[in-house]
Amino acid sequence: MKRLKLIFSFVFVLSLASFKADAQYYFYNDEYYDNDVTFEVGASLNAMNCLTDLGGKKGIGKRFLKDLNTGKTHVAGGVFFSAMYRNAIGVRVEGTFGKLSADDNVLSGITDIAKERYNRNLNFRTTLTEGSVLAEIHPLFIINNYAESDAYPPRLSPYLLAGVGYFSYNPQGQVPGTNNWVDLQPLSTEGQGFPEYPDRKPYKLQQINIPVGLGFKYEVNPLFNLRLEGIYRILNTDYLDDVSTTYVTPASFLSNFTPTKAALAQMMSDKQIIKRPNTIGGKGKRGSPAEKDAYFSLNLKISFVLGRQKIK
Repeated sequence: MKRLKLIFSFVFVLSLASFKADAQYYFYNDEYYDNDVTFEVGASLNAMNCLTDLGGKKGIGKRFLKDLNTGKTHVAGGVFFSAMYRNAIGVRVEGTFGKLSADDNVLSGITDIAKERYNRNLNFRTTLTEGSVLAEIHPLFIINNYAESDAYPPRLSPYLLAGVGYFSYNPQGQVPGTNNWVDLQPLSTEGQGFPEYPDRKPYKLQQINIPVGLGFKYEVNPLFNLRLEGIYRILNTDYLDDVSTTYVTPASFLSNFTPTKAALAQMMSDKQIIKRPNTIGGKGKRGSPAEKDAYFSLNLKISFVLGRQKIK
């Protein structure tokens, strides 16, 4: 998070400097002057969900919304600061705080091939903290230079988003038969870091992501904006839910952990015995490494605009 604070401070100071050096006013409407550089400070209320190996819908796993469990949507929040040049191009620093989860038990009652995922019986949850720097592009303001025309700018403006983010997460799984949740990454549930599985490295709990999105900004008045936007995070990990590839043999846990930790790791790695008591542990496919995990959010934002001057 130190990196996020440094980035935020740099952008804030740079924006203030630009504001003071570039105070060139023109008519925004008949009540306010606009400035080449304006700023927004705001907050957001978000609906957040994810796509991982867990849960899903009937049949073979599908892409994006076709395999989304809407019941696992969680409320999230955020704060942001942005600097805009002539309302057309801007940079935004944003912090987002939320929760993600998925559960194979959502497939209860399904009798097709998806029942294999139900019998797998895995689940996860994680809190999530994200810092991001995003470029914001408003095509209407690029096509029409309202700063040099007599027309007033439109109150509704679509825009595109893309940038880079840094997020922190910590997947937990529920201990069978209890209400207790335990951290999964230290348990190496798929043999990460074990010499028996040299190609499976421990995954990091802080990683880079690539957020991309689309939004709409509505100017309530010269000083307040409302935004509705969707942002999809492209990840470079398949372990957001701690599930990616095949089961590991129970003996490998005993070879690398104390007996107590090995018993817990084996239990959290392979829960299918609960749904299928005759299952032989450590056999078969646990997840699919073919596609990376992802998470996304639908955001409602309100912001206060700085840099406009009321006409006296």
